Amino acid sequence: MFTIGEFASLSRVSIRMLRHYDAIGLLRPASIDSSSGYRLYRADQLRRLNRIVALKDLGFTLQQVQQIIDDKVDVTELRGMLRLRRAQLEVQMAADAARLTGVEARLRMIEREGFMSTEEVVLKQIAPIRVATLTATAAGYGPEQIGPVIQPLYGQLCERMLAAGLTLDGGPAVAYYEPADGESVIVHAGRPTTADASAAKDFAIVDLPMVPTAATIIHRGSMDDVMQSEHILARWIEDNGYKPVGLHREVYLDYHPDKVDEGITELQIAVVRA
Repeated sequence: MFTIGEFASLSRVSIRMLRHYDAIGLLRPASIDSSSGYRLYRADQLRRLNRIVALKDLGFTLQQVQQIIDDKVDVTELRGMLRLRRAQLEVQMAADAARLTGVEARLRMIEREGFMSTEEVVLKQIAPIRVATLTATAAGYGPEQIGPVIQPLYGQLCERMLAAGLTLDGGPAVAYYEPADGESVIVHAGRPTTADASAAKDFAIVDLPMVPTAATIIHRGSMDDVMQSEHILARWIEDNGYKPVGLHREVYLDYHPDKVDEGITELQIAVVRA
């Protein structure tokens, strides 16, 4: 099982929102630890959470969401409802584009339920690495919120590294995240480097430590669909008696901004035995 903080990180939904869902009976914890009072969640609760987030982002009130879910609407009916609302969203202003991207990703996850295999998860040690980084804050954990924030950072970082006399041939880019206040998340965009900290001008150089044990998976395609791979990792971690610790990393093994659907990204979650 996962604590509320671990479940929030894996599902990319804020702790505050999970507590609210619990308070109104929309998503109760699987159990509550009798000694600590901590809320505990199971990986299979991601299925219900997927539906809640998708319907909420489509404009349904939480009361409507609860009625839809508790009436046990099947996948076919739910898909029809989502597609109908999606058609309405497409005529709105361009400012809604980011929300639509997130909705489509959640829809694809719902459609793939029951076909997600954990066989591709690999447990391994991650070597330490020094990276030049730029940092910003995203409004939330969703790909539709992180993507517009982190993508410009890499262009800016490359320009600043070159201006500082550093090369860009240290290896694939790395991203890692940590929670901020409220629902926001601190986003770090990094590129490997061998330079010391004195070479940094208007960026930072940090050493990411070795990770003794990490659950990893190769995500293929657009990062808009990364939550599918995140959920496979969550299921594998729970099924094999581990728990997540530390920062989550993404290593962009093969990524081009003009060919996002052909991207190859390794997701890395540090774990220990539960």
